[in-house]
Amino acid sequence: MDAPLEPALFDPWSPGFVADPYPAYAELRERGRVHHFAPTDQWLVPRHADVSALLRDRRLGRTHLHRFSYEEFGRQAPPAAHEPFHVLNDHGMLDLEPPDHTRIRRLVSKAFTPRTVERLAPYVERLADRLVRDLVADGGGDLLTRVAEPLPVAVIAEMLGIPEGDREPLRPWSADICGMYELNPSDEVAGRAVRASLEFSAYLRDLIAERRKEPGDDLISGLIAAHDEGERLTEQEMISTCVLLLNAGHEATVNATVNGWWALFRHPDQLAALRADHGLVSTAVEELMRYDTPLQLFERWVLDDIEIDGTTIPRGSEVALLFGSANRDPAVFADPDALDLGRTENPHISFSAGIHYCIGAPLARIELAASMRSLLTRAPGLRLAAEPGRRPNFVIRGLGELLVEV
Repeated sequence: MDAPLEPALFDPWSPGFVADPYPAYAELRERGRVHHFAPTDQWLVPRHADVSALLRDRRLGRTHLHRFSYEEFGRQAPPAAHEPFHVLNDHGMLDLEPPDHTRIRRLVSKAFTPRTVERLAPYVERLADRLVRDLVADGGGDLLTRVAEPLPVAVIAEMLGIPEGDREPLRPWSADICGMYELNPSDEVAGRAVRASLEFSAYLRDLIAERRKEPGDDLISGLIAAHDEGERLTEQEMISTCVLLLNAGHEATVNATVNGWWALFRHPDQLAALRADHGLVSTAVEELMRYDTPLQLFERWVLDDIEIDGTTIPRGSEVALLFGSANRDPAVFADPDALDLGRTENPHISFSAGIHYCIGAPLARIELAASMRSLLTRAPGLRLAAEPGRRPNFVIRGLGELLVEV
């Protein structure tokens, strides 16, 4: 049995750790392949090879309910007060396993084919350019709220068919729901997530009813049509899928944008190289996703006993796959703590792997590249106006603001 970790080594609630977890990750990798973390009763997996393998290992799952009840699995059911969140969350494909995951993903994937995503590229580029033009016209502002947030929220809302006038609460709803993905969320966080789950679900239920009467050229109308043509998709699955696409469809892009520009401002040599050669944008996007990973940790339930380096992790356990650590593993990445925008060997796992690989990864890459190119072109002298504050979250890693000047 692995020795318990000292609290100081892995402390996801400490501002110092949240500000820079990477030295602690290096020590975790050095100490071994798996570590039990008592405060969350999870097994931490810090090395790239293990994280990558376990993401593809069918002995692990995002849920256990397709095979075991809570009692059989040795786990307590969530509190009844949290039920609206769990109903919403547990019917989305990210938290389902085959065959339900396969059925829903097959339907949704039709909206994310390479051809469909490529057709979106001109819209994404026009929107990114308009947002950046407005930022430049004002002499700067908060890159988070002016560019990083509105771009991906508008794109996924457009795909879903959410009218422009209804989009203002989408980001706050998403932020409140995503609070539940942090480690040991408080009752206050859970209360906000439940409230957002109820409000977002009610809104989508009404929108789905409207689209049944008047279909449009959007994803919600497409899911309704697929259901009417015999594909099995309940209304709850439809609602949960739309919420998942909105949340996952912008959270990573928002945080990758601000984390990325904050990293560039701290590495002026790399920023200068990018300004001199916009051809680096595609590799820069991948490197910035690796260097400061937007999703630091991804959880899996152990459905059948597994063994890692002589340690048996029994069924009913929870494994925490440390994406942020895996993306800095020196066994895979040369000089992993260096930011190298020209890095071509870059098998980062920021978009996960296996059957839960991010369905929107091609769209996220287009959005990140579009905003970066527009900022490089229209604001070549973009500079930091104030030291940013990091959000207190650990799992979803981002900034509270990123003030810039043109």
